[in-house]
Amino acid sequence: MRLYLVQHGDAVAKDVDPDRPLSEKGRADVERIAAFLSRAGVIVSELQHSGKTRAQQTAELLASAIGTGASCRSIAGIAPLDPVADFARIARDLASDTMVVGHLPFMGKLVSCLVLDDESTPCVAFQPGTVVCLERADGGDWSVAWMIRPELLGGLGGY
Repeated sequence: MRLYLVQHGDAVAKDVDPDRPLSEKGRADVERIAAFLSRAGVIVSELQHSGKTRAQQTAELLASAIGTGASCRSIAGIAPLDPVADFARIARDLASDTMVVGHLPFMGKLVSCLVLDDESTPCVAFQPGTVVCLERADGGDWSVAWMIRPELLGGLGGY
C-alpha cells in the first residue's frame, strides 16, 4: 500500500487573492509533477485534499493525470495546523493507494508521525508541489519510498 503526500503547488499571495489559488508557477510545477507521475505508472484510487483552493486545484491537476476514475474529494482534519494523530490512525487503515494534498506544517508532521512515530522530528523537507511516497509494510510500519520536487523536473523535456 502506498500513500502519496503532496504539498499543494505554489499559490498567489493572500494580498493578491485571499482565496490563494495556484500561481502560474504553481500550476506549471504541478502539471510537470503530474506528467512525471503518470509516465512513472503511478495510479491512485482516491485523491483527498483539504478543501482550500490551492489544494483542490493541485488535486484536480494530479487526478487528471493519475486518477483514472479516482474520486477527488475534500476531507476534514488536514488543515495546516490540525493535529496529525487522527489522520495517522486513518492512514494505517487505508486499503488502497491514496494521494492526499495538503499544507505545511501538517504534511511534514504527518510523514514524521507515520515513519518515526514522532511528529516533532522532521524527516522530509517539503516545498510547494513536493510528493512524498510512503509504503506500508505487511507489519504496518511506514517508510519513505521516494520523494520528488518540481525543481528536479525543470530541465527534463517532455515532463
